[in-house]
Amino acid sequence: MKTDITESVKTALEAVSTEQNRISGKRYFKEEVALIGVTTKDVKNISKNYYRDIEHLSKSEIFDICEEMWQTGCMELSFIACDWTYNRRNEFVEADFVTFERWVKNYINNWASCDTFCNHSMGDFIVKYPEFLAKLKEWAKSENRWVKRAAAVSLIIPGKKGEFLSDIFGIADIMLMDKDDMVQKGYGWMLKAASHTHQKEVFDYVVRNKSVMPRTALRYAIEKMPADLKAEAMKK
Repeated sequence: MKTDITESVKTALEAVSTEQNRISGKRYFKEEVALIGVTTKDVKNISKNYYRDIEHLSKSEIFDICEEMWQTGCMELSFIACDWTYNRRNEFVEADFVTFERWVKNYINNWASCDTFCNHSMGDFIVKYPEFLAKLKEWAKSENRWVKRAAAVSLIIPGKKGEFLSDIFGIADIMLMDKDDMVQKGYGWMLKAASHTHQKEVFDYVVRNKSVMPRTALRYAIEKMPADLKAEAMKK
């Protein structure tokens, strides 16, 4: 049944795809990505329509289908897997971390799939089970750029709400001098999110570390700050 659902969804995506969308979409990525060529709106509509047919299934069955979608390597199918996982967020239990970590480590290979999964499902999971923040700090030390980015972007939404500030700084400390621009943008974005409710603390952190913080990360972190604070933070 899993394969039938995945194939049906893929067929539906292909029916509304265009070569122009596929080529255009690839421009946003430095790495090679597998795109069918479907607009975000169409992906969301297909996700919603097909989920109606399977929402009666157990969370475990849904996650099995999602894993199969991840395994295809197709970006649009990964977005639908993210969507269907998030639909079951009220049923998340601690044991789901094993599944989520496997997806992050084995299947995520671009910033879009990373951010879509981690902003929502991982973020909600961490809010529900904050004891797993220690695992995010382990991710931050990974050799895999996407696992490292996942550690940061999983805290974007909680951080924007003012949560986990000390852990956000802890993860930023681990990544502080990372040379990978995708990691720099990830932890810079995490700091920017935290600045919504902790502007002074984030500003002080940036100023304290600006001599070693890559400029890409620094610019992301201060993006939403007032002009005078931006100028101060950007001083050499």
